[in-house]
Amino acid sequence: MSTMTLLPVIDAAACCAPLTRDAMTQSQAEDLAKSLKAIADPARLRLISIIAASEGQEACVCDLTEPLNIGQPTVSHHLRVLTDAGFVTRSKRGTWAYYKLVPGALDSIARLLVTA
Repeated sequence: MSTMTLLPVIDAAACCAPLTRDAMTQSQAEDLAKSLKAIADPARLRLISIIAASEGQEACVCDLTEPLNIGQPTVSHHLRVLTDAGFVTRSKRGTWAYYKLVPGALDSIARLLVTA
């Protein structure tokens, strides 16, 4: 089993004020853009939604291909992007992989967009 280094999701609240308050640094903008790019895909947004709606916010990969109506290799690619970006974690159980939302990963992006 290979060891994979996860890229942490940017905690927007820690690194940046909401977009309407203070200007971001170049580095902050680049980091945030990487996180946003990872979720800026309809299939990935649906995967996040399906996982979030699943019991325990966890879903087997076997349950993720049919709702998207795309092939398993494509679903796996999207899940890898989400995993590498730190939005979901992957655990192996027997022959199946299970994906779980990382607590707070989406909250930090949402807080960035709040104007209050």
